[in-house]
Amino acid sequence: MPGSPRPGLAEPGDVLRIDVFSLFPGLVDTFCSGSLLGKARGQGLLDLRCHDIREQTSDVHRTVDDAPFGGGAGMVMRAQPIFDAVEAVEPIRPLLLLGPGGRRFDQAMASELAAGDGFSLLCGRYEGVDHRVRQHLVDGEVSVGDVVLSGGEVAACLVIEAVTRLRSGAMGNAVSTVTESFGESGLLEEPQFTRPAEFRGWEVPEILRSGDHAKIERWRRAQRLHRTIRDRPDLIEAAGGLSTDDARLLEEFPPVPYH
Repeated sequence: MPGSPRPGLAEPGDVLRIDVFSLFPGLVDTFCSGSLLGKARGQGLLDLRCHDIREQTSDVHRTVDDAPFGGGAGMVMRAQPIFDAVEAVEPIRPLLLLGPGGRRFDQAMASELAAGDGFSLLCGRYEGVDHRVRQHLVDGEVSVGDVVLSGGEVAACLVIEAVTRLRSGAMGNAVSTVTESFGESGLLEEPQFTRPAEFRGWEVPEILRSGDHAKIERWRRAQRLHRTIRDRPDLIEAAGGLSTDDARLLEEFPPVPYH
C-alpha cells in the first residue's frame, strides 16, 4: 500500500533518534555502522546523526579551542562553535555532555534513555568545554566511569550501544536484555557454556545437560547470586539483601569456579 513502511523497517514511533556533536564525528559514525548498531540503523530502529563542530568555525584554521582564562595547562573548547553547532540542527533533548563530573552511566540510566524518543550527546576534548556550555546549553552531564579519556567519542559509542540494544527489535532475542548482567534481576549473569560438552577434560556442569528446565533455572539463579556476592556485593545490598529463597538456592547449588 502507498505510504506503508517497507518490510523489516521500523514504524516512525519505534525510531530512536540520537544526535552526536563531536570534533571527530567519523569515529562515532564508523563504530555505529557495524554489528548490532549497523543493523539497527539499517532497519530504521536507530536514527543516528553525527555533527561536526568544526563546521561552525569561521577562521581558516577552523579553530575550536583556546587558552583558559587565568592560565593553566591545556586548551579549552570554545563556546561559540558548540552553541552554533547545536542551534543549527535543533537536536532532540536531553542534550548530555560526556564528562568525568556527570551522573555515572549505568544500566538504569540506559533504560531511562531507551524509554524515550531519543537524546543527544556532546563530546568534549582537550581540557574540557567552556563552562558556559554547561550553564546555558546542555541539559546534564554523564560519565562512563572514573577514568580519563582523550575525548568523549568512545564514551558516546558506549552509551549509544547500551541504550540501543534495549529498544524493541534491536536484539535478536528479546530475553537477552532481561537475563544478562544488570538486567531485570539486577544481578551479574551466570556462567554460560556451549558445545562440546567436554573440552580438554573440562566438562559442562551435568545439570545443564539434564533437561530438567525448572532445576536449570534454579541453578542459574544461584550462580547469578554467587557471582554477584563475590564480585559486586553492592548490587545485593541495593536490592535489599538476600531473600529466604535465595539463601536456600545458595545452599543447594555450590558456585562454579571462575579461575
